[in-house]
Amino acid sequence: MMEFLFWLLLIILFYSYAGYGMILWVLVRFKRILKPRKPYETPAVFEPEVTLFVTAFNEKDYIARKVDNSFSLDYPKEKVQYIWVTDGSDDGTPELLKQYPGLEVYHQPERRGKIDAMNRGMQFVRAPFVIFSDANTRLSKNTIRVMMKSFADPAIGCVAGEKRIVEKEAESASAAGEGLYWRIESRIKKMDAELNSAVGGVGELFAIRTELFQPVEKDTILDDFIISLRIASRGYRIDYTPDAWAEETASLNVKEELKRKVRIAAGGVQTMLRLGYLLNPFRYGLLSWQYFSHKVLRWSVAPVFLFLFLPVNIALVASRGAWTTLQFPTLVLWFQLFCYALAMAGWFLEHRRLRLKIFFAPYYFVAINYASIKGIIRYFKGQQKVTWEKSRRAS
Repeated sequence: MMEFLFWLLLIILFYSYAGYGMILWVLVRFKRILKPRKPYETPAVFEPEVTLFVTAFNEKDYIARKVDNSFSLDYPKEKVQYIWVTDGSDDGTPELLKQYPGLEVYHQPERRGKIDAMNRGMQFVRAPFVIFSDANTRLSKNTIRVMMKSFADPAIGCVAGEKRIVEKEAESASAAGEGLYWRIESRIKKMDAELNSAVGGVGELFAIRTELFQPVEKDTILDDFIISLRIASRGYRIDYTPDAWAEETASLNVKEELKRKVRIAAGGVQTMLRLGYLLNPFRYGLLSWQYFSHKVLRWSVAPVFLFLFLPVNIALVASRGAWTTLQFPTLVLWFQLFCYALAMAGWFLEHRRLRLKIFFAPYYFVAINYASIKGIIRYFKGQQKVTWEKSRRAS
């Protein structure tokens, strides 16, 4: 029984964190040979009207930078509608925004959460395409053009941009881990999109056809995933455009990053329950496999199995008395202990001057999986609110 558990956990963990990406890589290359995707012939001039939509809660420190960045994007300004919804803000954010001509600012005193603000703000969108972005992110100059190029293909219903983390020489554990995580995630998203469809967008930067928007339940935690995946479930593809990116600083430290990851994990459980129908491969084909492999496993069993794997591994080695042999389970055990030792070193060094990514990446990996378990528990206890405490970001 212990040996069975060992192999079961090992296979699932390997598939969740590495195997899926490896299989994607192989399938994408086979597709390039057997059925190369012909680039959609974009009209010579495709500059549709577009809405740049930002929801903000007490973001006065980012207003000037975000507005300047929005106005500097390479796209005809007369074709861009700038909408800001600032519900609940009481730090002067709405007043600051109203000083900028060209912005449409919609505000109500009561704070009901981001998704309520999005649902309310969508009634003011006049353009056929809407780009959602956060107040604390800086967009690449060509963001709108790149995203609109994807929408020239009528099969594309949603476009996911890339999320980038500002990385500095003296990185914290959070910055080092978060930056590495998003670089890996970007590669997987790119392969997902090339094979079939990306699996969801990120709230920092994603766009949809306005006509495809459907009001989302007011208690929704991960609005970006629900909106984008529901569009995919209707037969549209989600494209991924790494050349259109949103850049932000990392969380101030791992403690602040855990606030985000706990909320995301709780939202992941909610998303699985609401989008369970996507797991029907007879109806959704490849999308079901992609959704299960890229999201469901990571949102559900993988974090639990990760921490269960060590005691199972120890028990198996102990039952064999193979502490000093070169048997495979023994080698796996020592590898696990080595990785946890690196994670402990990262935890110890987090607030010290010594910055070594070899310690911080394992620490971040362990921390976010721990946060995932907390998020799962929080969701089933009904403790995750739609509104949440924002994580502090590095300056």
